Amino acid sequence: MSFIELRNVTKTYRKGEHVVKPLVGVTLDIEAGAFCVLLGPSGSGKTTLMNLIAAIDRADQGSIRVADTELSQLGAGALADWRARTVGYIFQQANLVPVLTAYENVELPLWLQPLSRAERHARVSLALAAVGLTDRAQHLPKQLSGGQEQRVAIARAIVADPPLLVADEPTGNLDHESAEGVLALLERLNKERGKTIVMVTHDPRAAQHGTRHFRLDKGELAETEGARR
Repeated sequence: MSFIELRNVTKTYRKGEHVVKPLVGVTLDIEAGAFCVLLGPSGSGKTTLMNLIAAIDRADQGSIRVADTELSQLGAGALADWRARTVGYIFQQANLVPVLTAYENVELPLWLQPLSRAERHARVSLALAAVGLTDRAQHLPKQLSGGQEQRVAIARAIVADPPLLVADEPTGNLDHESAEGVLALLERLNKERGKTIVMVTHDPRAAQHGTRHFRLDKGELAETEGARR
């Protein structure tokens, strides 16, 4: 059984008098430990598909199963619990809380779990070490570079040790050097820690870090060649 399974998934939005279908009958299988890249023009449904996989949004039709869980069968509370255990989110904007240190920003998701202070400290320390920012733990976001802020955001995404990471244009606001550092970190999390990653990007260079490539266009999904490793 695949780690991610979509069967005939359709998503529809209404914009005024117009009906938009970013996804039409999408079927997809992703194995555990894959680094999948979603490509396509603006408005093609890339982020919509990622949001459905991460249970940020719900499909209108079809079945979505992730980590042996059929998402359509979960109510709002159960779905929130599932997301907290299963999914780490990385977005184009780091979205760090400006008045909190890097350590405190990474710690935030753990306040939702029944952990002791010592357990939280151990997990935050491990996450910051994984992204190479142990020496920046007490720095505020304004004291960090853009690349460092995004690495803090990645540490926040992995601190609860979720099996799935979803990344929406994670290097879109970074210079080339910082972007390559973030992508190398994601690749390492995939290779060394076995994280399944679904990344949306418009950058062909960023896409080369993935193991599988999918292109969305006019609501339809197709796998393409081009994985580097």
